Amino acid sequence: MYVSTPLPEEDDDAVDNDFYLLGKTYFDCKEYRRAAHVLRDQTGRKAVFLRCYALYLAGEKRKEEELIELEGPLGKSNVVNLELTSIEGELSLLRKRGVLDPFGLYLYAPCSGVVVECVNNYPWNWNAWQTLQSLCTSIDSLNSLNLNSHWMKDFFLASAYEDLRLHKESLANNYIQARIANVQYHLREFDLVENIFDELMTNDPYRIEDMDLYSNVLYAKEAFSALSYLAHKVFLTDKYRPESCCIVGNYYSSKGQHEKAVLYFRRALKLNKNYLSAWTLMGHEFVELQNTAAAVDAYRRAVDINSCDYRAWYGLGQAYEMMMMPLYALHYFRKSVFLQPNDPRLWIAMAHCYESNQLHMLEEAIKCYKRAADQQDTEAIAVNRLAKLHDQLGNKLKPQGPNMVDALMFLAKYYRFQKHVDEAEIYCTRLLDYAGPILERSHNLNDWNSDKFTPYNVC
Repeated sequence: MYVSTPLPEEDDDAVDNDFYLLGKTYFDCKEYRRAAHVLRDQTGRKAVFLRCYALYLAGEKRKEEELIELEGPLGKSNVVNLELTSIEGELSLLRKRGVLDPFGLYLYAPCSGVVVECVNNYPWNWNAWQTLQSLCTSIDSLNSLNLNSHWMKDFFLASAYEDLRLHKESLANNYIQARIANVQYHLREFDLVENIFDELMTNDPYRIEDMDLYSNVLYAKEAFSALSYLAHKVFLTDKYRPESCCIVGNYYSSKGQHEKAVLYFRRALKLNKNYLSAWTLMGHEFVELQNTAAAVDAYRRAVDINSCDYRAWYGLGQAYEMMMMPLYALHYFRKSVFLQPNDPRLWIAMAHCYESNQLHMLEEAIKCYKRAADQQDTEAIAVNRLAKLHDQLGNKLKPQGPNMVDALMFLAKYYRFQKHVDEAEIYCTRLLDYAGPILERSHNLNDWNSDKFTPYNVC
């Protein structure tokens, strides 16, 4: 069923007069100050909004120019949009008089209360919802919003839950396939994500939105042929999209051509300076190039844009670990695991930091490795390191070898010897995945409550 999007009621007077049409023409040509000047005496709602928006964009353009002139694309400065004060003053006066429409409220919106008023009055403005989402940095702030019941609210909540890493809540809004894929990506369900994007590409072969996420999945799965095909496809479809540049950057990164990857991530940022993935991925490339200063700059820009991006916090931890600053690295690793506690890689990175020669905090490292092992670390790094650290701390039980089975057997025996039966059973249960004599021994649970059990018994 087709549902039309209603427009807000217009002024009684004719707003589409010659001045408005001329100002709209200048605006479309990106001559923002000329547009604002033409509309300076117009009082219609559309004309007021267009004039204020043109001034805002003119101020943003000048701010970007000064930022590049003073500090460069990776730097920071105190440059601000000088038009904001006058725009806020005018719109504040109109709001007090009760004549500010929802689009004017969206432009005015310096605080969440005004944005809520904006989306409640006109819920079809997705930009207003995105502004509101940027202000919701916690589940408490999200739940405190007094939002009217509307189907657009469901789209907003799906996106907000995803941003706050509330994956189960986000999956409840499963009518958005791309958003489901994004959530599954953070849950590291790569096969499922690939299937979703395959279906999306079949239904919409020229889709570019969210395809950069698909390229991340292909990169992680080392499906380089599929990544090459995707990069070629989006490049032919529209090479001047930030998503396309990001996908091509991932392709060059997979080929080990990190300088070219950085070049394409920079292109993505020229097209959209707030493109989060490009900042994070460019930081990864600078880490590969051993340019830690540039990596830190890129990661910091990412967390400035979205403080919930665990990948950027993890990248900062890696960069500071490379600079032999483990306490700083631990601070950033803690932020990453707080945002993504189900990812074993983050716990392993933090454990490795605790193990470093500067800290040598082996008990803390063991706790982190155990958290990683609980998350089913597929490469068995955590389990092996747990066994070796227990041995290093002087435990009499000696691991028999570096492989997964020996490590699991050792940990099961160790925790049983320490009378931590529940923990021992976890590792013994994981041995059930193996066939042959190992399966027989791990399956014999009668020994757990037997007086015959000694530290040298098998599970």
